[in-house]
Amino acid sequence: MKQKIKILAVIGSASPHSSNLSLVKRLQQLNDEWELSIWEDLSVLPHFDPEQAAGDSPASVLQIRKAVANADGIIISTPEYIFSIPARLKNMLEWCVATTVFEQKPSGIITASASGAKGHSELQLIMQTLGARFTQETCLLIRGVKGKISEDGIIKDPALEEDLQKFSRALQSLIVPAAGTP
Repeated sequence: MKQKIKILAVIGSASPHSSNLSLVKRLQQLNDEWELSIWEDLSVLPHFDPEQAAGDSPASVLQIRKAVANADGIIISTPEYIFSIPARLKNMLEWCVATTVFEQKPSGIITASASGAKGHSELQLIMQTLGARFTQETCLLIRGVKGKISEDGIIKDPALEEDLQKFSRALQSLIVPAAGTP
């Protein structure tokens, strides 16, 4: 039996009814070769403390770092808040900056928001700084997301469904060589 590819999806939204969570759940349905785990509550992480980043890091920080390190690939799906990424997501990434957990990690970056362009660009810059490996095809900006997903999380826009399928295939292609599978 072929071993599934381990994907960690981090949801940047603080909303329990997040469009970003719906998108990741749809991606999970699209690829049966993935074992996808979702980290959706970034509030468990304490505020970043550079004094603790390299040494005595809190248990919740060690847990997210381990989850990233053990994943074959990562997806970050987030809204844009005030032309930036959400503070909770930035906090999580700051806790990882003193490590190499993202170094050459195959990554997919999704920004799904009303506009999202500035937050999307910012997240790509941060992930590049952390050493993550991503391509233009594994970056997806979804503008006007609320009109493309129903209240119960169903994708109702055919173009978005196609974009998610392309994203899934591109991330799969980026991960497979890193995961060592044929």
